[in-house]
Amino acid sequence: MFLLKKLIAALILPPTGPLLLALFGLWLSRSSGRPWRALRPRDSASRAGNAGFTLTILSLLALFALSLPIVGNALMAPLEPHPPITPAQLERAQAIVVLGGGSYYAAPEYGSDTVGYYTLERLRYGARLARQSRLPLLVTGGAPFGARPEAESMREALESDFGVKVRWVEAVSRDTAENASLSAPMLKASGITRIALVSHGWHLPRAIPLFEKQGLEVIAAPTAFSTASPSLIENLLPGAMVRSRHALNEYLGQLYNRLKEPQ
Repeated sequence: MFLLKKLIAALILPPTGPLLLALFGLWLSRSSGRPWRALRPRDSASRAGNAGFTLTILSLLALFALSLPIVGNALMAPLEPHPPITPAQLERAQAIVVLGGGSYYAAPEYGSDTVGYYTLERLRYGARLARQSRLPLLVTGGAPFGARPEAESMREALESDFGVKVRWVEAVSRDTAENASLSAPMLKASGITRIALVSHGWHLPRAIPLFEKQGLEVIAAPTAFSTASPSLIENLLPGAMVRSRHALNEYLGQLYNRLKEPQ
């Protein structure tokens, strides 16, 4: 099921999804025998050709729009409702949980797998909160595609690079739901029921309910918000496809979780 979800998402999300639609539109247009002609429809073949041409153009325009930072930020905005954690909120937590966000495989400069870009952003903030609060840390993330478990790389980075000790390592989970279901027993065994959950702001709306479902009280500790450049020109330059992709992936994930819930 895990790999099937990843495959479906890869086919739907940009750039693959819009490109597949564009190719389908091109095929539809050519199969009508009147490719690339914006003629007034006279029969079913010409109507199909015009529809295919329109689909191709709209798909390519959507792909371009999704690459603009201003569009990515607009898609991200509803996904970042949680403000930064306050000192008072942090005092209420019993532990800090940092979610993995991907590995940097076979890093030549480190000699092995290590934490990826998004994981490093989360670890930096988790280390900051741990130093401020002296709370124990849990890191969570497995190796769904093989290689080194992400949580092991996270522990190494926190202890070697940030000088922060890690108390719990959950290194088996493959996705956010398993992050929650496998971390909760480790925390509860130590009497921990109230946590500060560290992840990207756009990821927490999906992650928090999964941890609450495991009987934990969750205090949002978002990091790496989707902020705009002070330059209007930079906000309109293509190159932010990954931001739109992350946003759309979260919307898909939220929809999937709602459909899984018993009615």
